[in-house]
Amino acid sequence: MKRIILLLFSIFLLTNSISYAMLPDSIAFQLNEALNQKEIYVKEKEKRISSFREVLSLASLTDMQKYELNEKMYQEYSKFKTDSAVHYMLENISLSQKSENDTLLINAQLNLAWLYSTKGKYIEANDILQNIDKKKLTFDLLCSYYRTYNDFYSHYGLSNNDNKYYMESELYRDSLLNILDQNSFEYQLENTKKLLYSYKEDEAIAAFEKLLSQADDTNPERASIAYFLGYTYKRKSNLALQKKYFSISAICDVINSIKDNASFQNLALTCYELGEIDNAYRYIQSAMNDAVFCNVRYRTIESSEFYPIINSAFQAKEASQKETLQFSLLLISLLSLLLIVVMVYIYKQMKKLARIKNQLKKTNKQLTELNDELQMSNIHLEEANHVKEEYIGRFFDQCSEYIEKIENYRKELNRKAKNNQLDDLFRMLKSKAIVEAELMELYAKFDSIFLNIYPDFIKEFNNLLVPEERIYPKQDELLTTELRIYALIRLGITDSNKIASFLRYSLRTVYNYRTKVRNKSAVTRGDFEDYVKKIGLKSTR
Repeated sequence: MKRIILLLFSIFLLTNSISYAMLPDSIAFQLNEALNQKEIYVKEKEKRISSFREVLSLASLTDMQKYELNEKMYQEYSKFKTDSAVHYMLENISLSQKSENDTLLINAQLNLAWLYSTKGKYIEANDILQNIDKKKLTFDLLCSYYRTYNDFYSHYGLSNNDNKYYMESELYRDSLLNILDQNSFEYQLENTKKLLYSYKEDEAIAAFEKLLSQADDTNPERASIAYFLGYTYKRKSNLALQKKYFSISAICDVINSIKDNASFQNLALTCYELGEIDNAYRYIQSAMNDAVFCNVRYRTIESSEFYPIINSAFQAKEASQKETLQFSLLLISLLSLLLIVVMVYIYKQMKKLARIKNQLKKTNKQLTELNDELQMSNIHLEEANHVKEEYIGRFFDQCSEYIEKIENYRKELNRKAKNNQLDDLFRMLKSKAIVEAELMELYAKFDSIFLNIYPDFIKEFNNLLVPEERIYPKQDELLTTELRIYALIRLGITDSNKIASFLRYSLRTVYNYRTKVRNKSAVTRGDFEDYVKKIGLKSTR
């Protein structure tokens, strides 16, 4: 039995340990929550886009107002749904050509070139960039020009994995850094990227962490900063920290509905290396869905390269888990059977124990009853002793008084006889006054002694009667005749003959008194005198 309990306890501890080990850290928990609410964030973005579209449908808008609204639609769609963003930039090109505004035209062309490069339309993007007259660029457009070329060569390098295009991308980053305000957020971010690509990882990490602290989850740049931190730690082969920062980047991408993202793909690969196959599969699925939704060619190609590897590992794990589950089910079945056997054994033991407890309960009840009877007998004995002591003392006093009275009565009769007062002598012998006086004195002493022993007798006796029939002595008496009869019953004198003899009443009179009082009882008539016999027991206990 002890071995079985020890086995079950060990299984319980093992289960708790596994559950504790599976608890997510705070960042993983936040990412899981964000993924669960992914559709909510998308609907919020679509609602915002819908509000811009409604305004765009107004007929009263000027071309400039339409251009500005198209620009907002581009900003909403650029990393969400590329094809839609392209549509609004083509609209802006038409509007700017119509207005012959070179600044607006170049701005729309740069935006379109950037979109084409993300979609993998490198020829079209390159044609647009080469046809832009650099002399017509304002400061803001020049920044956008260098930024677009930087991204163009970066995207193109990703598509063919040729290092020379990455070098071209860095040249345009240098050009951008040369004209940016060194105190601006963009300058600090681009300069930190330069540190990273110059293999100054430690300096880049410090700079990225500083920038990350300045951006919250609603800032799209936070996703980019966290991604580069993860990428830096990837180059340093620190799996734990690259997972952390790719997760932070992914959280930002989900919250801001950024479908053109690299966070989920890299996070999936990191989890794959850590052996977290379930997470890796979930994240690569998210990366694939985002790339297809946004229609970003190079993202789709990248995800497609790694998806089969992760999917294969996931399927292998699923098969392994299935085998483990079958084994676990078999083990659980055996343990359940063992548990049933143990429960049956315990049930039988409990029934046996219950029978023993019932027997002990009955024995204890009998002992309690015997103890109560013994205690009641002791109370009666104490009471009897108390009554005896009281009455024996009063008896000797009374006898002494009667002897003295008889002696005085004898002397008085003797004196009357000597003095030849025969008439007085006969009158005294015939008179009942002395006897009646003695009886009254006897009853008064009885009442006094009885109430001394049972001071609450009248109160407790009346509690046994209905309220309107209660009996109370007059002002000049201690007990009434009814109370005196039941006082004798309380002392154990229940024979009506003895009561009649003591009180000098007829047997019929005593019987009538007893019947009359029982008829006034507040308790069962048959039990009335039994209750009377118990008056005062508590006070003597």
